Amino acid sequence: MNKLENKVAIITGGAMGNGLGIAKVFLKHGASIVVLDYAEEIRESLKNLREEFPDSTISGYQVDIRDKEKVQACVDAIASKYGHIDILVNNAGVCRLETFEKMDDELRDFHFDINIKGTWNVTKAVVPYMKKNQESSIINLSSVTGPMVADSGEVAYATTKAAIIGFTKALAMELVNDHIRVNAIMPGYIMTPMVEGMAKETNSDNPEEVVNGIAKGIPMGRLGTIEELGELTAFLASHESSYITGQGIVIDGGSTLPETMSMGV
Repeated sequence: MNKLENKVAIITGGAMGNGLGIAKVFLKHGASIVVLDYAEEIRESLKNLREEFPDSTISGYQVDIRDKEKVQACVDAIASKYGHIDILVNNAGVCRLETFEKMDDELRDFHFDINIKGTWNVTKAVVPYMKKNQESSIINLSSVTGPMVADSGEVAYATTKAAIIGFTKALAMELVNDHIRVNAIMPGYIMTPMVEGMAKETNSDNPEEVVNGIAKGIPMGRLGTIEELGELTAFLASHESSYITGQGIVIDGGSTLPETMSMGV
């Protein structure tokens, strides 16, 4: 039996990047998935997923997770259609590079409204349905950026991702007696459209040089893949991780290990 068989999973930001990788791995392990994404790419992504996994149950909604009412309507429709919601992956997130002094309130709130409030909105809508289950799992996508490390220009993003760790721990305590586990994943650099966009913001003439520079600073010598992130998410979503809650799990190829980049033998 596949470890996610008969499970219904909601994946936010599932049209591309990490979310798409998670969706593919969940389908491989037998889950029925529902993708929530604001991007126009959701239609093409759902089409491609149905072609790749023709025997799986796949649906999706184009929705802005900042819109609390529309999120609630989507979650209610999902629960009505499937009868239960077992897994929530709060993956949707944004990052725009700008220094603290130059950042205006609009760009700050863009990060806060999606990365924090959007995660809050979806979770708030899903939890009442999860309380009806014998076992449920919420996985929040945080980052090593914020809780552990940060680069210049990431102040808004880092703030939101650190907040997600606090949200995860507090929510895990509140929901533990309802048999709902809540964990966070803290990725380092995974090769996604977000990373590609940040590389272009850093060096528009040669973004590949930026990506290569990142890889040189990672002990494994490369960026992670969306499938590797997906496998970790599937583990946390499944009964295999039944004694894990309130944790932030790092997946970074060892990038946060070195004390320096020059010392050592």
